[in-house]
Amino acid sequence: MSKKMRKVALFLPFLTFALLAGVFFSQLGKDTQYMPSALIGQPVPDFSLVSLKSNELVSKEALGNEGYLINFWGTWCPACSFEHDYLMKLASDGINIVGIDYKDETQEAIKWLQEKGDPYSVVLLDELGNFGVDMGVTGAPETFVVNAMGVITYRHQGIVNEEVWQTMKGYLK
Repeated sequence: MSKKMRKVALFLPFLTFALLAGVFFSQLGKDTQYMPSALIGQPVPDFSLVSLKSNELVSKEALGNEGYLINFWGTWCPACSFEHDYLMKLASDGINIVGIDYKDETQEAIKWLQEKGDPYSVVLLDELGNFGVDMGVTGAPETFVVNAMGVITYRHQGIVNEEVWQTMKGYLK
């Protein structure tokens, strides 16, 4: 190995370190929970799902023309249990929340809502997760804000709490 090559080889670890440090530094302060959605600014995709309560088919037209939240949840989801009390508070404050029982057992969902309370204006069954795929859901809980024109304005992955709600509520209008 030539003298010049040895100097370059000795300098290479420093260059690698500097590059990695730059990448890590550029990520400081960024919201690691935020996941953009291709659906922001788009209408809610068409769907026809069975209502947990009435066993009838419900389409997006039946959800009305006021702003609402779409909350994907499941009885199998520990984070959904943590979020549930806050959703009950939002519902008692008059926030319209559409629940999507995501990849779940119907009887378990009925039992869960009877025990914990039901914050949802309607609960729709997405047993196979097809509507979740259409919405770009990566897991539960996941909540979308839909404005009065039926357009998705915000997406939140994870638990909805007071801090998250302060951001979300501005997107309902």
